[in-house]
Amino acid sequence: MRTFDDLIAEAAAVPLTGWDFSWFAGRATEERPDWGYARLMAEAMTRATAALDVQTGGGEVLATLTRPPALLVATETWAPNVPVAAAGLAPLDGRVVRTARTGLPFRDGSFDLVVSRHPERTPWGEIARVLRPGGRFLSQQIGAGTNRELSEAMLGPLPPPGPDQHADLATEAGLAVARTEHACLRLEFFDVAAVAYFLRMVVWTVPGFTIERYLPQLRAVHDRIQEDGMFVSYAKRVLVDAVKP
Repeated sequence: MRTFDDLIAEAAAVPLTGWDFSWFAGRATEERPDWGYARLMAEAMTRATAALDVQTGGGEVLATLTRPPALLVATETWAPNVPVAAAGLAPLDGRVVRTARTGLPFRDGSFDLVVSRHPERTPWGEIARVLRPGGRFLSQQIGAGTNRELSEAMLGPLPPPGPDQHADLATEAGLAVARTEHACLRLEFFDVAAVAYFLRMVVWTVPGFTIERYLPQLRAVHDRIQEDGMFVSYAKRVLVDAVKP
């Protein structure tokens, strides 16, 4: 059996680039929403002429496209992800642009499709601005209270989460929401290395997380996994499908 120190050292050494979750194989599992975001996104891309992926990460989902539009652009805010995404999208003739979290450096009405999977912060007004009239926004958002169990294991009891406001924010930005769906998805972590790496990677779970700062809490999670066989948390996801009138 590997020690706590060995597992923590392994988690600390994993590079933070892209959104490739293959490292978690055998160490953690996560349910997926029934709606199948990647499939919906791929179908929408076949009908688009100019498409934008906001906060693409390492471009992993976008790189699965088999029929990309004539113009394919992605943005990313985390600098180390930009070359990873650029390499993955090169076979699709896709372009990657590093941006700030809020603004989008494109002219009004540049795209007939904007997509985004798990953005850290959604620039609703900017998305509406760069969409052409009749253009579509398709996104899988992070729901309120996501992974609360994991957050509280590090931070202690938290106030109840507020309601999800994604549809309201889309409407306020001038988009007409055609569809929203919600999902609560079970995550199982089988060792503390998976927990520590997840927290390093998914920064909104515990803002400002570092392994050194939360070492006592990680040790408590390790002990819990040793006793129960896993640590269980629940991710919240929201599908937003909207159109610019």
